Amino acid sequence: MTTQEIANRLVELCRQGQYEAAQTELYADNAISIESPGNPGPERVESLEAIIQKGKQFQEMTEEFYGGSVSDPVVADNFFSCAMMIDSKMKGMPRMKMEEICLYEVKDGKIVREQFFYTPGAPPQ
Repeated sequence: MTTQEIANRLVELCRQGQYEAAQTELYADNAISIESPGNPGPERVESLEAIIQKGKQFQEMTEEFYGGSVSDPVVADNFFSCAMMIDSKMKGMPRMKMEEICLYEVKDGKIVREQFFYTPGAPPQ
């Protein structure tokens, strides 16, 4: 798959809420995930298994999910990015909309790195 095809497929699956399916289908076994400094979870995890586990932990921390969105991807060479928004209530916290820029790197037809840029602890919107 080309970077554009991978980007389109990731966006399609994320818009359907199928994050783990996207990871299983599109990520390399040795993929790396990097969060913004100051987030409540691990800042960096390595391996597809660890990325899937991180996603499960995020779901367990979510008390209520109200909606979200994923922009169309912007592709350049072997990188692509998109904007994501999640409107949710995390356990023990007020409802908030979290907006982030997501950057992905593709090698040999698989996502090998994801990095998320957002402001941890942003005030509710």
